[in-house]
Amino acid sequence: MTRTTLRAQLRAAHLALTFLTTLPLPHIREVRDGDFARASAYYPLAGYAVGGLVSLLLWLPLPLPGGVIAALGVGAWLLVTGMLHFDGLVDSADALFAVKTPAQRLVILRDVHVGAFGLATGGLALLSLWSVLAAPISPLAPLVAAVAARTVLLAPMNTYPAAREESLGARSREGRWAVAVLLATPTLFIPGAWIAWLAALAGALFTAAFAARRLGGGLSGDVYGMIVIVAELCALCAFAWGR
Repeated sequence: MTRTTLRAQLRAAHLALTFLTTLPLPHIREVRDGDFARASAYYPLAGYAVGGLVSLLLWLPLPLPGGVIAALGVGAWLLVTGMLHFDGLVDSADALFAVKTPAQRLVILRDVHVGAFGLATGGLALLSLWSVLAAPISPLAPLVAAVAARTVLLAPMNTYPAAREESLGARSREGRWAVAVLLATPTLFIPGAWIAWLAALAGALFTAAFAARRLGGGLSGDVYGMIVIVAELCALCAFAWGR
C-alpha cells in the first residue's frame, strides 16, 4: 500500500467516525469526491465506539437499579451517535407509513417536522431499546449489535439505488465490503454473536425491501438510519432470546 493510498484510507476512517459519532475528533474541512463512499467501509469503527460505550455502562458495577442503568445506556447511545440514526428513523417512519404515492413520500422525507408516525415509531424504538438493555443480556451485546448493524448496512446500501442522487446517502454508496467485514470480524468470537449477526442482517434486509417498495425502488440516507436502528434492536433481541 502506497503512502497516498494509506493516507486516503486513514482519511476515510476519520470521516466515518466524525460523520457517525460525536467523538471529539477534528473535522475534515474539505470532503472530496468518493470520500463518503470510502468512509462507509469503516462504519464498523463507529459501531465499536457506540456499542463499546454502552457495553461499558452495562459492565461497570454501578450502584443503581437495572432500569436506571438501561436508561443511561439509551442516553449514551443517543449522545454518541448525535441522534443521527434516530432522526433518520423518525423521518423515515413519517414518510414510509403515510398513505401517499412514492413521490409524495420522498417529499415528506425532506420535511423537518415530526408527525404521528415518526413520534410513535421513535417512542417504540426507545422503549424497546430500554427494555432490552434492562434485560439480563451480555454486557457485550451492545458492542456486537452496534458493529453488526453498521456492517450489514452496506448490503442494502450497495444493492438498492439512491432515492435521490444528489443526497449524502447517494455519495456514501459503493463502500468496500471486505474492509468492513474484516474490521467487524472480532465481534463474531463473542458468545451469542452469530445469532445476533443473523438477526441484524435479516432486520436490515427486511427494512430495506419494505422502504424501497414504498419509495419507488430506492433508499435514502434517512432510511439508512432506520435500517441501523432496526438491525441493532434485532441483534439485541437475539441476545435476550438466547439467554
